[in-house]
Amino acid sequence: MVQATDLPRNETGISTALGVLKQRFGDRFHTGQAMRDQHAHTTTWIRPQAPDAVVFPSSTQDVSEIVKICATHEVPIIPFGTGTSLEGHVNAPAGGVSVDLSQMNKILAVHAEDLDCVVQPGVTREDLNVYLRDRGLFFPIDPGANASLGGMASTRASGTNAVRYGTMKDNVLSLEAVMADGRVIRTAQRAKKTSAGYDMTRLLVGSEGTLGLITEITLKLQGIPEAIRAARMSFPSIDAACQAVMSTIQYGIPVARIELMDELNVRAANAYAGLSLPETPLLLLEFHGSDQSVIEQAEMFGAIAEDAGGHDYAATSTAEERNKLWKARHDLYWATLQLRPGAQGISTDVCVPISRLAEAVTGAQAKAAELDLLAPIVGHVGDGNFHSLVLIDMDNADEVARAEEFTAYLADEAIAMDGTCTGEHGIGQGKQPYLIKELGATTEFMAAIKGALDPLNIMNPGKIFSASARG
Repeated sequence: MVQATDLPRNETGISTALGVLKQRFGDRFHTGQAMRDQHAHTTTWIRPQAPDAVVFPSSTQDVSEIVKICATHEVPIIPFGTGTSLEGHVNAPAGGVSVDLSQMNKILAVHAEDLDCVVQPGVTREDLNVYLRDRGLFFPIDPGANASLGGMASTRASGTNAVRYGTMKDNVLSLEAVMADGRVIRTAQRAKKTSAGYDMTRLLVGSEGTLGLITEITLKLQGIPEAIRAARMSFPSIDAACQAVMSTIQYGIPVARIELMDELNVRAANAYAGLSLPETPLLLLEFHGSDQSVIEQAEMFGAIAEDAGGHDYAATSTAEERNKLWKARHDLYWATLQLRPGAQGISTDVCVPISRLAEAVTGAQAKAAELDLLAPIVGHVGDGNFHSLVLIDMDNADEVARAEEFTAYLADEAIAMDGTCTGEHGIGQGKQPYLIKELGATTEFMAAIKGALDPLNIMNPGKIFSASARG
């Protein structure tokens, strides 16, 4: 495990607050070791740091009460959704209380005529889309995991549909949140645009629970397309595949999804999903629109990709065939683990301008080879975002060190290319060293905002900023 920094604990305050919370919340308050460990679990290599207690609110009023109690005794608060974040976001480095929002899972309203809905933070994206299906609507942000919508807003999540529909920051209209003193605010109304004051909605989206706890979200929705067509094409090299991506975007083809799988991922998908794809770099795409438009879009892509060296082109509008391809894509985490049975997969991501994508991906492959690491790459390449899953033996200190060198290389190279150290995973604990490299003095103003809105530093402390950087 990679060590996570422990922060000073307020033992007296924690003990007192836990007594008050136990009396107030009864069987919705837990201090058992198994429950605490579950809420420190991270899908990463960062050492888990368990909270002192877990409480399950069922309303905004409950959350407000919890925050007021913790603020009174200066006790840390760590929001918890489904625990799928990847950079140590749910750890409790100073102890404190994990606020599990999973019981706040109601879909409060759907305004079909306005293409929006209002949900509590514990609603998952899959549950929302099942609920919306009969209304001819869907919510497009798809980070892969069945994450909670509150967690997705907190980490500014993205996913395979981002090239057409944007990320969470583009799809949240308004938030209700409990701030660090327990007061409840609403950041905006349901209007599709506003110029009324500071954009508090987007300040909270991506703040990783460090400024407030999201208790209600108003989301943009989309109509389910009349027709959906999937396409795939293999390429002789990563560079050729990336050239096809750049041309597709530059020609303005309204692609909904465009995913890159390197040869290692294709090999893993073939074995895991029973496919027979050529084991060379692959682009997997999806087009949304009318019956005729999706055919035309797919054909245009096919011609562009062929000019870039693509081969083995195939396209389908059949739901069963489309779903088989996309299931293989979404199962890549489990598939790639089979490339090295017994290894742990460490996921990291970066994002670069698409003009630098080929250079970034081929550079990552070369660095992995230099360090003798197995590190398959997959990317939401329509917006320059790609992920590497480094497969390592966590008991091998030398291998762990090489993996750390690799992830540092990726972040540094992305920043040097005018990109970012994280396209969608967030900073949390794991990527703090790169934030100042990327944004410089801007981080001082971020820390000043944190200090102003959370002067006691009780809202998810130790995330985004180190203790010394907090304003």
